[in-house]
Amino acid sequence: MSDTTMQPSDEQPKRIVQRGLWFEEFEVGTIYEHRPGRTVTEADNVLFTTLTMNTQPLHLDAHESGQQPPFHERLVNSMFTLSTLVGLSVAQLTQGTIVANLGFTEVKFPAPVRHGDTLYAETHVLDKRPSSSRPGEGVVTLQHIARNQHGGVVAMATRNTLVRMAPR
Repeated sequence: MSDTTMQPSDEQPKRIVQRGLWFEEFEVGTIYEHRPGRTVTEADNVLFTTLTMNTQPLHLDAHESGQQPPFHERLVNSMFTLSTLVGLSVAQLTQGTIVANLGFTEVKFPAPVRHGDTLYAETHVLDKRPSSSRPGEGVVTLQHIARNQHGGVVAMATRNTLVRMAPR
């Protein structure tokens, strides 16, 4: 019978630290699927909405929003949806490697998010170029797409980010 337990060694184990991608690791045309998803609760929506001082009854008042066509129910704050969409991508793409968000364009919400929906995200790498003014950094253009548990698109945004190049 062989002993399968690990024996002590003088060798140091290989260590891997989770991080986002360096500028050089982004490939134009690649699609990243971000998992796990995030199920949105009523508490998430109310907390985010009140923290951001958004008093829109559509997010807070079940009675009033229940009487308003076309949805007849409270909906999740679209800014929460956008924040969650970007947040779902962080661990895989930009954790510890991003310098700054440079801007968002083409932000769209083609369908509402409801309490209990689960958001899944994917990111398409659209473009990248070395920064002309910041050595050691580059601009990466990302298109983020959020889908609900049924595969329906609920949010889209194009984001320009400033990302560090790999250390030399």
